[in-house]
Amino acid sequence: MSQQEKKTQRYLATRKVTLVGVIVNIVLAFAQVAGGVIAQSQALIADGFHTLSDLITDFVVLIAAKMASKDADEDHPYGHERIETIATIILGMALGAVGIGIALDAADRLQHPEKLLQPGILAIALAAFGILCKEGLFRYTYHVGKRINSSLLKANATHHRSDAISSVMVAIGVTASVIFSIPWLDALAAVAVSVMIFYMGAKLILDSTLELVDTAWESEKVESMLMLISNVPGVQNAHMLRTRKMSSSVLVDVHIQVSPYISVSEGHHIAEQVMSQLRAEYDEVSDIMVHIDPEDDETAAPSKHLPDRQTLLESINPILKQHQVNALLDNIVIHYLDGDIILEISITEPLDSPTIASLKQRCAEVSGINKVTILQKL
Repeated sequence: MSQQEKKTQRYLATRKVTLVGVIVNIVLAFAQVAGGVIAQSQALIADGFHTLSDLITDFVVLIAAKMASKDADEDHPYGHERIETIATIILGMALGAVGIGIALDAADRLQHPEKLLQPGILAIALAAFGILCKEGLFRYTYHVGKRINSSLLKANATHHRSDAISSVMVAIGVTASVIFSIPWLDALAAVAVSVMIFYMGAKLILDSTLELVDTAWESEKVESMLMLISNVPGVQNAHMLRTRKMSSSVLVDVHIQVSPYISVSEGHHIAEQVMSQLRAEYDEVSDIMVHIDPEDDETAAPSKHLPDRQTLLESINPILKQHQVNALLDNIVIHYLDGDIILEISITEPLDSPTIASLKQRCAEVSGINKVTILQKL
């Protein structure tokens, strides 16, 4: 399945589960607010407005999921999945704002006892109904989010779980207030709900912000990834592995060391095998950059100061001409290893030993060349 087909499936699954949440939240919000007014429960009314805020976040999820499913384009070569991350931050901010609003209202009522409400039996039933609805939404949303690996759906599921916990607190506060006829217990339950909601919102913002600053994947997965790469045939060493999360996807950069004497095409083939095995093992990996090294560039001497091919040929061509091997020349291969140049000169006919010795000596005198090999076709 292509990456775009996966994105489309993720969007359709996200849309379905979010629309279910919209319908449940509309019914529940009406029941909580209207029931809270009738049953004289401030905590239940606060929970109802919390549920209404969920409708806004549900629409944020729908819009973000649609935009994140778009193809990569010229302006966004890595796709649009960061939109999910930004939307998750918006969800966190919405949660924080709701928590602050509920806390301020409850604190005002605690300071002015005449504003306190005395809930009735109906409030207990509605609080229990809210728990069932919210916990059901959490389990359904989190199950789908985990199946399609959507951080946005998981965040929205966390939102539903916060609602379920807040409804539990409301039920406790309302029940205690009804049994003991103490109005301020209802308001105190509202404060407890607000603190918990604010905490969950702050956590969502923190986690998503870490993703925006290119936080690496979990260390144990990075270690297992290094082991997998090192076991690919042709890979002598894997190092400088870097990962960064982008919503449900992971981007990977890695350096692999191969034999310095294989062809460019073989090195490219080994890199393709690395990419293929990473994608097969880790569904989250969407983009991989493999850098081919002929040596461990973390420990080997740098070769960037050495002359390029054209400059080097300008230096050795007069030597080849002097030894009359221009007409016999088949190929020249240059190896840049450990800060030196190894030169391989292939010729189509054998040369006598004195000529070979002289040719090697003169070429080795060129700056940067450490070793010269003459390959003769018999």
